[in-house]
Amino acid sequence: MDHHHTHQPRTHSDHSGRPGHGEHLTHSEHSGHGGSESSSGSGASSGPGGSGGGASWRVAAQATLHCLTGCAIGEVLGMVIGTAAGLTNGATIALAIALAFVFGYALTIRGVLAAGLPVRQALKVALAADTVSIAVMEIIDNTVMLTVPGAMHAGLSSALFWGALAFSLAVAFVLTVPVNRWLISRGKGHAVVHAYH
Repeated sequence: MDHHHTHQPRTHSDHSGRPGHGEHLTHSEHSGHGGSESSSGSGASSGPGGSGGGASWRVAAQATLHCLTGCAIGEVLGMVIGTAAGLTNGATIALAIALAFVFGYALTIRGVLAAGLPVRQALKVALAADTVSIAVMEIIDNTVMLTVPGAMHAGLSSALFWGALAFSLAVAFVLTVPVNRWLISRGKGHAVVHAYH
């Protein structure tokens, strides 16, 4: 009988211990869920961080495409203005580069301002995110334009001018993707912008 009484509290204690254990499991599961969210979040950031091969190439390509959009607007506008105005090659390229930076930064600033950042902070983010990428893209792009015979002297109605410009932008995109991937893997370049999206 005594033994039965000792057993009873034990069962009761075991039973009362069970909810505690259940709570612990629930908490554990909750933590596990949080951990999984956090691991998925870290997976997403490890993608841009460069540890995931496919993800980081995709992110680098998207970042480069973003830069290319701004660069292309500025580059085309600069080339068109310079060619139409009969500027020298040097002046046309300088104008194209300046406008590429202006439009490249403007696109990033616009996106970051939409996330609620003040203008000054948005400008800092754009400078950190895009400077190297735009610079590399512009060096490649304008080098190709200068290398294609007659491209800089062809008129705006010439297929050579537009073909060379399109080709130079395509080459710049392809060669800038690895640069952006390397920057993102180091937490630089467009990795800076991801915090605000």
